[in-house]
Amino acid sequence: MFLERNRRMSRTARKTGAVAAGFTLIEMMIVVALIAILAAIVLPSYQDSVRMARRMDARGSLTAIAQLMERLNTEKNSYASATLGNGTTDIYPATSENKHYTLALSNLAATTFTITATPAGGQAADPCGTYTLTQAGTRGASMSVDQCW
Repeated sequence: MFLERNRRMSRTARKTGAVAAGFTLIEMMIVVALIAILAAIVLPSYQDSVRMARRMDARGSLTAIAQLMERLNTEKNSYASATLGNGTTDIYPATSENKHYTLALSNLAATTFTITATPAGGQAADPCGTYTLTQAGTRGASMSVDQCW
């Protein structure tokens, strides 16, 4: 009975010109090629978006530290005693919130400081590179400040 039904369907399909359901190898290769082309276009754009979001992490950490430095200056009338790290006497951790930048203080004196955010891990390939911020609000980057900040 089952075989008879299959034979009838085959004859009917031949008479009507219907083709059996399924994909040919050519159709599958076209789909794979289209997916590869889309991935080649989309992946770099996605990576750029991720890098830009991580830059915001660095800039946010720099401005947060600058605010804490101003608070320290108000309390002690000097920036010189500030430290970064994980201890209880530190004003801020030594890495940015999402750990994509290593933070450091330099040029510490009574009236000056420079905060530096150096890219770490996957962010090291970022063309903007290292970010800096001074007590005067002067921003810096390895690349153009206008493009990176």
